[in-house]
Amino acid sequence: MLDVVAVVLAVLACVLAALALRRTPRRPAADGVDALPEDVHGLRQEVAALKAENADALRHLSVVRYDAFGDVGGHLSWSLALLDDAGHGVVLTSIHGRSEARTYAKSISSWSCEQQLSPEEEEAIEHARP
Repeated sequence: MLDVVAVVLAVLACVLAALALRRTPRRPAADGVDALPEDVHGLRQEVAALKAENADALRHLSVVRYDAFGDVGGHLSWSLALLDDAGHGVVLTSIHGRSEARTYAKSISSWSCEQQLSPEEEEAIEHARP
């Protein structure tokens, strides 16, 4: 008989605990979970600002190596295109001969150049284009 009374009291205690939990008003979590939408909005703004900043970065690049002269091998000459998302940047070219090397820089605006480009420089720009 004592066992039955103990089981009934345990069941009654569980029912009362469940009722008490249902009546207790919910408080914001201590770890800030309820503030998440505001935080997410702020993070989205930060990501958008970083993307806008990154658009001007010279992040599109390509290197074309070649032999500028028939008597010099090893693909020692090269053209390097460094461009941002809008196609603004620079093409650097180094032409290596048997006794000397020359380096040139040409400004690129909107994926084109006011100066005459060599075929290798044009190739470097095309390979750098996303």
